[in-house]
Amino acid sequence: MSSQDNPVYSPVVIDMITVSAEYCLFLEKLTSSATTRLQFLEQITRLLPLIYVKASLLPKLDDLGYFDLPITVSEDDYDEVRQSVWRLLKADDEYLEVFTPDMQYSEGPMTHTVSEDLADIYQDLKNFVAVFADRNEEAMNDAIVKVNDNFRTYWGQCLVNVMRPLHDLLYSKAENEEDASTADYS
Repeated sequence: MSSQDNPVYSPVVIDMITVSAEYCLFLEKLTSSATTRLQFLEQITRLLPLIYVKASLLPKLDDLGYFDLPITVSEDDYDEVRQSVWRLLKADDEYLEVFTPDMQYSEGPMTHTVSEDLADIYQDLKNFVAVFADRNEEAMNDAIVKVNDNFRTYWGQCLVNVMRPLHDLLYSKAENEEDASTADYS
């Protein structure tokens, strides 16, 4: 099969790699940039739906058995991303979660954190992008299989769930904060 016919080079895969790399770079730069809370909310609420759409369009491929897919995100990398998001959101990092199987066994409300959810998505996407950087077509194929599986079984739902609090922060709380800071008190 020529590389032109190989599904790892299809436009939907290239789009997924592009938006995944943009997402990862955005989160990695939070530590060293002067990104404001509002800038963060605006950018993240634009990236997440793109990731969802691009992931849902990925081709369904057969696993070729390349079992040694690299894990490039260390615990420190993960925690740095998580902490960077937490620093921007602080008290607004936690949100009530209703779409979790454990909810039926819980006596009280269950909470998740935006920072951890975004770091979980980051971890999978960063590992996915790293495989493509090596240009091993067999590994690229299996990375698509893995990211597809993880999207369907874990972080796709996580992404949808985290959009609720992010939307609320951007369009409710952010607007209220902006109104308060620009109010004319004369």
